[in-house]
Amino acid sequence: MAEAGGCQCGAVRYEVSGAPRHVALCHCQDCRKSSGAPMVAWAAFAEADFRVTRGEPVAFNSSGQSWRYFCGRCGSGIYYRNAENLPGIVDVQSATLDHPDVFVPDGHIQLAERISWMATAHELPGYQRFPG
Repeated sequence: MAEAGGCQCGAVRYEVSGAPRHVALCHCQDCRKSSGAPMVAWAAFAEADFRVTRGEPVAFNSSGQSWRYFCGRCGSGIYYRNAENLPGIVDVQSATLDHPDVFVPDGHIQLAERISWMATAHELPGYQRFPG
């Protein structure tokens, strides 16, 4: 199965194929800081199953062997590589997929760094549209 995705403005596009090695919601501070979100959804693919099809992502060394790739035009985070901790893996921010519902997370990671209120966030009221 092949799926496509890209940044918000469309300048960078990519494709993934095959089954992901894992799909997870990461709560680490590094992911939170790079995204501005309380957690980031990731789908990890073998390097051979990932390719950029349009544009040239910008790379940022966020810590040690951690490289985050994003669109230099709109700033969307797209994928992550860490040859030391995840050799041969490209971790795609799954919300950047055209059909993000395809890859359902199977767990949470880095819970020790989770923002405390995320433990009860599921209890908050839900709105179909922004209340205003």
